[in-house]
Amino acid sequence: MERNLTMMTDLYQLTMMYGYFRKGMGENRAVFDLFYRRAGEEISHAVAAGLEQAVEYLNNLHFSQEDLAYLRSLRMFDEDFLRYLRDLRFTGDINAVPEGTLVFPGEPILQVIAPLTQAQLLETTLLNIINHQTLIATKASRVVQAAAGGSVLEFGLRRAQGPDAGIYGARAAIIGGCDATSNVLTAQMFGIPVRGTHAHSWVMSFPSELEAFRAYAEIFPDGCLLLVDTYDTLKSGVPNAIEVFRELRARGYEPQGIRLDSGDMAYLSRMSRQMLDEAGFPQAKICASGDLDEEVIWDLKAQGACIDIWGVGTRLITSQNTPALGGVYKLAAEEVDGVMQPRIKISENPAKITNPGLKKLYRVYDKKDGRALADLIALADEVYDEREPLTLFDPENTWKTMTVTDYTLRPLLEPVFRGGRLVYDLPALPEIRAYAAREMSTLWEEYKRLHKPHLYKVDLSRPLWTLKRSMLGRG
Repeated sequence: MERNLTMMTDLYQLTMMYGYFRKGMGENRAVFDLFYRRAGEEISHAVAAGLEQAVEYLNNLHFSQEDLAYLRSLRMFDEDFLRYLRDLRFTGDINAVPEGTLVFPGEPILQVIAPLTQAQLLETTLLNIINHQTLIATKASRVVQAAAGGSVLEFGLRRAQGPDAGIYGARAAIIGGCDATSNVLTAQMFGIPVRGTHAHSWVMSFPSELEAFRAYAEIFPDGCLLLVDTYDTLKSGVPNAIEVFRELRARGYEPQGIRLDSGDMAYLSRMSRQMLDEAGFPQAKICASGDLDEEVIWDLKAQGACIDIWGVGTRLITSQNTPALGGVYKLAAEEVDGVMQPRIKISENPAKITNPGLKKLYRVYDKKDGRALADLIALADEVYDEREPLTLFDPENTWKTMTVTDYTLRPLLEPVFRGGRLVYDLPALPEIRAYAAREMSTLWEEYKRLHKPHLYKVDLSRPLWTLKRSMLGRG
């Protein structure tokens, strides 16, 4: 969906751009890293998402005449700067991890290497896009993990925080592993399955529940899934559904199943399953919806719930228990007199101290079973030979080391833009979803626990660690 988001920025990005322009620094190249620090106590990893929309934003980056007129009206910028903005296009480089890649705190999800004014302008919009979709993809991944093989459908559009959150949140949920969405526009835009049946209002619009079910089955005989909790799930809803299912079968059709939207889902699903099986419909699915998330699904499965399909809405599309990813965009290097110099942000909070320099990111795999062992953040000019042993160490507790010999290294950051030109083939959403599932399969179960997961190793190379310590005055 092509649209111009150039003005969707914070004012201070423009004031800094103006300052760089006035001081003659605007064309100095700079390196910025986009990464997240932490996303809640229980989230040990994230599922990267939003790159496609970031690419669309960059491809269409320009200030329109209307934009320039508005900026002129603020009386903050001179005409030379406004003329500069008139001709501004993105001319830099972008490296990024593919959508669906598992990423961990502190790792660059996306790198910008561009003239300082351009790189500064991109901060707000890139964070808005990547933060949101990565957050929702990560939440969806946790829900799918809790469902443990059950199908998960994204049902959140009505509770999403605006149209964009509904559209791109649904997209991100598919990346995280959801099978389909109720959002028709998202399904149309991205070529993904769309699902939905009927609401309680359908049942209430007919003289009786049985008549409502019959009418629906008549119109949709191939996709008959009936909502059975409008009046009384076990005394009327399921019995009436079974009666209509028998009538459907007599006409040569098989029912899809039933949906539960309220009540004690564990008990109601077990009783419904028993009733459906005894009536000769063991293949009929039971779908549950209504304020579900990974915690509720986990508990319901522990209580023996007989649920095949999970329709997850509000708590997924809003990531209710973790409403923000915590992604940041920090300067890592800057050109001074034609030489790229590393930059570091120092803080009393160690988690806020950045990693300096232009970097690359590797994932280390066990060659025998393909499982991920650790990630390594290294300086861009470092070279590794997989034939040589690789020693990794904890950047904070340096006595914790691990030497691997039978391993493979995979660079995670891929070229996306070079000199302002797109050089990356954007995959279709189903491909991204499949890739994300493969990524998840490489992670040991201990790292994927919903509660108290084991912390995955993210280490710095010796040269990067040494550079960082020297810039902290601890060399």
